[in-house]
Amino acid sequence: MSVATEETATEMPTHGVTLTEVAAEKVRSLLEQEGREDLRLRVAVQPGGCSGLIYQLYFDERVLDGDAVRDFDGVEVIVDRMSVPYLDGSTIDFEDTIQKQGFSIDNPNAQGSCACGDSFH
Repeated sequence: MSVATEETATEMPTHGVTLTEVAAEKVRSLLEQEGREDLRLRVAVQPGGCSGLIYQLYFDERVLDGDAVRDFDGVEVIVDRMSVPYLDGSTIDFEDTIQKQGFSIDNPNAQGSCACGDSFH
């Protein structure tokens, strides 16, 4: 019994962000190009933008105290403790069209947008 308790105690918290299969495949491809298997995709919100908060999406080799982690078929997505409530239910996708190429975040918590298109509150 104590072994299971120890494992549960060290288990990292999870978050409500989803990574689509297309986005996961793109992340795997980028990591293979870089030859890095030690990186994770970190998504966060930071103060700024015209309506209060902006998204950050980048590769990170660190896992910090309080980070929430979910694995999507070998791609780890990390969200810091402060960003978890703002990103709950969000979906990260990758678009590759004539109009747009890049990652996008669909966040049901965003109550409004502005001309810059990256911020919400």
